[in-house]
Amino acid sequence: MELHEYTRYDAVGLAGLVARGEVTPAELAGAARAAIAAVNPRINAVVESWPAEDAPVRGSTPLAGVPFLVKDLAVSVKGKRVELGSRLAAGNVAGEDSFLMRRFRRAGLVTLGRTGTPEFAFSTTTEPLLYGATRNPWDPSRTPGGSSGGSAAAVAAGITPLAHATDAAGSIRVPASGTGLFGLKPTRGRVSLGPDADEVFNGLAVHGGLSRTVRDSAALLDLIQGPETGDPYFAERPRRPYAEEITREPGRLRVGLVTAPWSGRTVEPAVHEATLAAARLLESLGHQVERVEAAAVDLGVSWEEFVLANARLWCANLVQWIDGFAEAFGRPVDESTVEPEMLASYAWGLKVSGVEFVRALDVRNRVARAIGAHFGSWDVLLTPTLPEVPMALGAYGRGAENADGLGWVEHLFHRSPFTAPFNVAGTPAMSVPLGSDPATGMPIGVQFAAGYGREDVLFRLAAQLERAAPWAQRKPVVWAGNHP
Repeated sequence: MELHEYTRYDAVGLAGLVARGEVTPAELAGAARAAIAAVNPRINAVVESWPAEDAPVRGSTPLAGVPFLVKDLAVSVKGKRVELGSRLAAGNVAGEDSFLMRRFRRAGLVTLGRTGTPEFAFSTTTEPLLYGATRNPWDPSRTPGGSSGGSAAAVAAGITPLAHATDAAGSIRVPASGTGLFGLKPTRGRVSLGPDADEVFNGLAVHGGLSRTVRDSAALLDLIQGPETGDPYFAERPRRPYAEEITREPGRLRVGLVTAPWSGRTVEPAVHEATLAAARLLESLGHQVERVEAAAVDLGVSWEEFVLANARLWCANLVQWIDGFAEAFGRPVDESTVEPEMLASYAWGLKVSGVEFVRALDVRNRVARAIGAHFGSWDVLLTPTLPEVPMALGAYGRGAENADGLGWVEHLFHRSPFTAPFNVAGTPAMSVPLGSDPATGMPIGVQFAAGYGREDVLFRLAAQLERAAPWAQRKPVVWAGNHP
């Protein structure tokens, strides 16, 4: 299969070819490896590729036989390295498949490698020292975002149509916005994080995927959602498959439009206009859009309390990770193994007391109650995904060189102020690639959030938007389909 043929299809389309016997999983894997060879040297999205494993049963699932990539974090593949983007964890090999990896296998996905992530996913750019910066296929001088930046760049460049991603403060939605993809963060408890963890970042982090089409993300979530033995909680199973939801009309939705972040920072004009254009599109489709101030969408706490609580949860969890790898490999925790921002966050996390940690969990509860209540007034909230277009590589950390752990989280949330509240609340949210910056041509995503467990609402709306304003025909500068 030639690359220009391979990249014409999304994941469901490729699986259909396999089901009809028009192509084999091995041929698709070969095309994906050719795509890696063709474009990965320019974007550094795939940090390690693997031989294809045994082919799945033909036509066994809607994604059977499709080439796939996993993020170098939070999912374990037996016998393969998982290094969390860190020199401290370099050479770490998983002893067993995680629950999610078992589901990827049952889905028939052919996992061919792992993608780049910032160290310990503590950033919304992907520039780790371990493997170097991942570059945006739309402009290789810019970041694709993070922390699922490697997965986003790979999918956007046509290496695979679908890739694994995680999201603790925007790490699915941020790179989706920056690379012109669809990315949905599921509800807390929708996808199991086990068996090595019951929660990651105390319930802020979730598993999901990045794709070029809505139906690919719907098919993936259908195949990986649901509890596993020992999970501390789980979201109620959906009434019908998400792949069926996208064929249904969303009805007339009440949409709350929020254009300014809770932090009060400025939104770039191109992003503001893209968000207003999305609101106009919604109105043309029959939805009721009401513009509301961020203050009217109460977080339940001040922005300062919100950031402090997140910093306490993030940095205390980081201490456990760093100490665990340091002990396992007999490595020091210093500049030779850990990046400066993480060292500062580690030092700050060591000082978080048990009482402060419990107070942070109380903030999580208050935010979840407050945001959840707003979905009694609106079916969906619409915001920018990011306040700015993707920045030049190397620019992200400027101004935070001497920050402690709290200062680094403040900086991270300054860069991505719209996404994190929905992680704390546990509600689903998605970035939809509806806009672009006239000056640079960079994609601009807009974010939609819904109530707890209401991925069905988001998928129906996303499919309607995709039909009304299709984005799949837009291709980045670095595109595997341009190669023979």
